[in-house]
Amino acid sequence: MSFISFENVSKEYIMGEVTIRACDGVDFEIEEGELALIVGSSGAGKTTVLNILGGMDSASGGTVTVDGNAVTGFGNRRLIEFRRNQVGFVFQFYNLIPNLTALENVEIATQLSVNPLSPTEVLRQVGLEDRMDNFPAQLSGGEQQRVSIARALAKNPRLLLCDEPTGALDYTTGKQILSLLQHTCKHTGMTVIIITHNQAIEPIADRVIRMRSGRVHQTVRQPSPKRVSELEW
Repeated sequence: MSFISFENVSKEYIMGEVTIRACDGVDFEIEEGELALIVGSSGAGKTTVLNILGGMDSASGGTVTVDGNAVTGFGNRRLIEFRRNQVGFVFQFYNLIPNLTALENVEIATQLSVNPLSPTEVLRQVGLEDRMDNFPAQLSGGEQQRVSIARALAKNPRLLLCDEPTGALDYTTGKQILSLLQHTCKHTGMTVIIITHNQAIEPIADRVIRMRSGRVHQTVRQPSPKRVSELEW
């Protein structure tokens, strides 16, 4: 059995008399320790898939399984435990707490985890050992995103979900963030899933899931993914 499995997953939003199918029978599998990309244009259903997988949204139908457990069957309490102990989230716009330092932003996440890593050590790993006492407004966009990644990694999750993590960054900083995510996946065995509209970064992934109009129209397994440093776009 695969580490992650989506089986005929659907999600409907009702707006007045209109029903919008954000996911329309989504099927895919991801193995543990893979770096997977979910690629598609705006409105393809990528973010909805990520939110359902992370337990932040519920499916209207179908089954989502993580490590043999049907997440779609979890009650509220078990969903909270799942999000707290197994999932790390990296958002496009960082979502840092502005009146806390970089170190404090990471520390607050570890207080909710069962087996957290050292916030100081994780910030060192992402290259921010000299910026721990700075507030978000004193950091560049790339530095803020690295704090966001450190916050997610410090929870020591099995699954790292990244929603357009380079969308607000320049080219050079974006490559640095992708390199960090790829390195994390390869050296820790963590399963990393990135959603993006940028098809040019597909070669770095172990698995590419291409979505269109709420459905998966192609899945590609890449046995020899490239390093981020080898890419140009």
